[in-house]
Amino acid sequence: MNKQPFQQALSPWMSKKAPETDVVLSSRVRIARNLRNYPFPLFATSEQSEKAMEQLLGIAESGRLNGVDSFQTIRLSELTELEKLVLVEKHLISPMLANESRNGALILSNTEDVSIMVNEEDHLRIQCLYPGFQIPEAWDFSSKIDDLFEEGVDYAFDEKHGYLTSCPTNVGTGIRASVMMHLPALVLTGQINRILTAVTQVGLAVRGLYGEGSEATGNLFQVSNQITLGQSEQEIVENLHAVAKQIIGHEKAARGKLLNENRIRVEDRVKRSYGILTHATVIDSKEASQRLSDIRLGVHLGILPELDPTSLNELIVSTQPGFLQQAYGDTLIPERRDIARAEMIRTKLASRA
Repeated sequence: MNKQPFQQALSPWMSKKAPETDVVLSSRVRIARNLRNYPFPLFATSEQSEKAMEQLLGIAESGRLNGVDSFQTIRLSELTELEKLVLVEKHLISPMLANESRNGALILSNTEDVSIMVNEEDHLRIQCLYPGFQIPEAWDFSSKIDDLFEEGVDYAFDEKHGYLTSCPTNVGTGIRASVMMHLPALVLTGQINRILTAVTQVGLAVRGLYGEGSEATGNLFQVSNQITLGQSEQEIVENLHAVAKQIIGHEKAARGKLLNENRIRVEDRVKRSYGILTHATVIDSKEASQRLSDIRLGVHLGILPELDPTSLNELIVSTQPGFLQQAYGDTLIPERRDIARAEMIRTKLASRA
């Protein structure tokens, strides 16, 4: 097994240049599919889910997907609990696949921009991640992979309802498109609630860094479509793209307003957070996320131009509990993790200053 995904916080795709990376960290499209001749994973016996897993892994191992990328297959039963947590923190698998699935597996591309979950809530969940604001590109790529799978298996499909899925909210196209946005200026200027209310009124959902049920820590918000039935894939992608483009515009306007009207206070906030992160000996994940958000804003406003934005994105992942323990090679109690987190941030920022 290639161990790179467990050893490096920054996936190769995260280092690529992309549009609007000052506001949008990533664009993602996820496609949910099920096999016609098997019960859905939640109702399948262990034997049935194992047969479904082997059939889907067989497609990847046959080389059918090699036309778009190179892949490795990973059975979740081969991983430690810590390795599963690292994959969750890198958004390569869901907490449900890590903790609850039977005969779960992952089909992962070399650059980690494609991660395909097997036997999560559905038999197949194809996820494509692109850096920055590239929703149409992520859709095109995920659609190609979907087509390659469909050449080898028979999907559960209904002429009236479309693709059938375990959760009714995914029936139809089975598509969830989303963008991960960093919106500190909208938060600082008090506009975020108005913007998010407007977003939900046009059929989109807003969640935290780790999807449904997670908090929007570090001013990171995931905006995605809610409707999968009654719209074409193209309409879903175009609608999200148009709304996200407006949010980007509002965030940039808010950043300009902060600089014009409150530059001293913004500089003080950014430099105060930089000072704390470069000198703290203990810091919990919530404070680290907020301070890193301040610094990321400062970098893109030109207040801390010497720092590399990519290294800040790497710190957002590497200071999470799972990756932190993986990096230190040991299970750490929360207090020890807070010390290790502070040490990792100090070292990283010192090397980039």
